[in-house]
Amino acid sequence: MEPGGVEVTDLDAGEGGIGSALAGDEPSPPPPSGARGATPAASAVGLTKVYGKGNTRVIALDHVDVAFGAGRLTAIMGPSGSGKSTLLHCMAGLDTVTAGEVRIGDTLISELSDRELTLMRRKRLGFIFQSFNLVPTLTARENIELPLLLGGNRPDQSWEHEVVDTLALDERLTHRPDELSGGQQQRVAVARALVSRPDIIFADEPTGNLDSRSGDEVLGFLRRAVDEWHQTVVMVTHDARAASFADIVIFLRDGHIVDRIESPTADLVLDRIRALEV
Repeated sequence: MEPGGVEVTDLDAGEGGIGSALAGDEPSPPPPSGARGATPAASAVGLTKVYGKGNTRVIALDHVDVAFGAGRLTAIMGPSGSGKSTLLHCMAGLDTVTAGEVRIGDTLISELSDRELTLMRRKRLGFIFQSFNLVPTLTARENIELPLLLGGNRPDQSWEHEVVDTLALDERLTHRPDELSGGQQQRVAVARALVSRPDIIFADEPTGNLDSRSGDEVLGFLRRAVDEWHQTVVMVTHDARAASFADIVIFLRDGHIVDRIESPTADLVLDRIRALEV
């Protein structure tokens, strides 16, 4: 395994919700380590996920070994049904695994109780979803602070101000989601993911519902979060341009990791996707 990189040997779409990821009642988490060191931010060994039984049995992930380096942006790509979202949801503890081990840092999540898993997700993980998943009755500020407020914790005002200022949301904080554009809603979702300073941010098609300009803005913010704030981001995407913002792109097909590119460009990613679809 390369330090801080992605080791692959082998790797459809699972479902995960945000409710359990935001629940909890423990103190605020410390800042992420952020260093690009040998200990991955998240890793899996022999990760297997099977849906259904008998004739309906589907192996979504097949004995996958993977590690996501700290302080890096990793993109996950592959054809529809290849295992992208399932991998993301299993790594984030939003879906259970059939076999194998998943770790966040040094924490083996299969050993956690349901409550411990919920608290771990809230304290150490951030989530960005394609559908934004904002609470319609809350203002932008209330949505941003929601993961902390549910635990009875106060946001770090200076850090929140820096995030809000970077995302150009200062003048929209009192607006509710239906008063915001799609790009603004996704920026609120990004701010919500960052405000608790998680160890790792999982993003599932974060630009899928955005126009190209808004999508590039969100991707630029994620890139800056990695470069300037030393966050770790793992992003599922089908868009070669989005993947070009990453440090590493890994490619899935039929439940296996089959390839990867470091320092990707959109053209390199497109060529690799075409090869996988043959």
